[in-house]
Amino acid sequence: MRILIAPDKFKGSLTAAQAASAIAEGALRVYPDAVATQFPVADGGEGTLEAAVAAGYEERLNAVVGPILAPIGAAWAIRKDAFGGATAVIETAQASGLAHMEPTPANALRAHSYGCGQLIAAALDAGATEIVLGVGGSAMSDGGSGALRALGLKPVDAAGNVVPLGGGSLADVVRIDVSGLDPRLAAVKIRIAVDVQNPLFGNDGAAHVFGPQKGADADAVELLDAGLRNWASVLRQATGRDVNVPGAGAAGGFPASFLAFSGATLEGGFALVAGLTGLAGQLADADLVITGEGSMDSQSLTGKAPIALADAARERGIPVIVVAGRILVTPEDLAKHGVVAAAQLLDVAASPEDAVANAAKYLAWATSQVLEGA
Repeated sequence: MRILIAPDKFKGSLTAAQAASAIAEGALRVYPDAVATQFPVADGGEGTLEAAVAAGYEERLNAVVGPILAPIGAAWAIRKDAFGGATAVIETAQASGLAHMEPTPANALRAHSYGCGQLIAAALDAGATEIVLGVGGSAMSDGGSGALRALGLKPVDAAGNVVPLGGGSLADVVRIDVSGLDPRLAAVKIRIAVDVQNPLFGNDGAAHVFGPQKGADADAVELLDAGLRNWASVLRQATGRDVNVPGAGAAGGFPASFLAFSGATLEGGFALVAGLTGLAGQLADADLVITGEGSMDSQSLTGKAPIALADAARERGIPVIVVAGRILVTPEDLAKHGVVAAAQLLDVAASPEDAVANAAKYLAWATSQVLEGA
């Protein structure tokens, strides 16, 4: 039997690679002669970099400016092809993630994407001809302006001064000085993994929907939304492009600046990562797929990695088993996606806290139990 073990991360307890290892341990208890291939998956957010490295991309580390100016180390990855090109994988969360910032109203206004722009510059310096950007877990609501500033752009106010970094300053921008913008930005292929459909600004935009998660109170949300609205206007004046499109509100509006100044495309996260990592080839060889994540809930059914993988397996007639920290959807919901059996850690752990603290042990145990009963 050939088992493809392809979980997403168990947020707060296990990375996708750690989860795959634990699931493999449990599967091999039941099927000791099986070929168990561990293949972490992601849907374009946090975990995308890990999935790329597991698939053979070379991980690199750069010192960058964090979301509120403190220096941090941020990882990214690159893989060269046989034709002289190279693909880089960058997560906004690595350089500009919420994990690097206390979510307060003041920080929500100050947070920026400058460090992510530094990673893009590093990728260009390394010869990247294609850059894949995963945009989950971000701290900023700056419309990607900070990243472009790291690449040479200068947003200026009515007095001709460069405005401070952060979404809270975008309302003061009256024009953009593009004379120093890195010319390589226009030539590189940029693919942005986006699964939300939120526009840049407005009631469904980046500030109103995601700002409170980043510490923004009601006043900060209004300031950020006004700034993003103005930023869209300034970008349109500079490039003639309308950036207030579905998906542009992801990661604090990060895609907007790249839609304006490059040939960036917005793509579904799971399909994009699956193509990068060669998941289709792994599926072709599988007799059984085991996947999972920390919380299998209604959001999971909207195209998150485990369910998207289950759909792909179902199309090939491959049965799927789900093992998750907790499962908040019905067996009927899962069956629609080709899932033949499922188990949650909460059924074998003494408490939710125990499940998180000892997730690897319980994940192996739950996997062996569900396989024995399948």
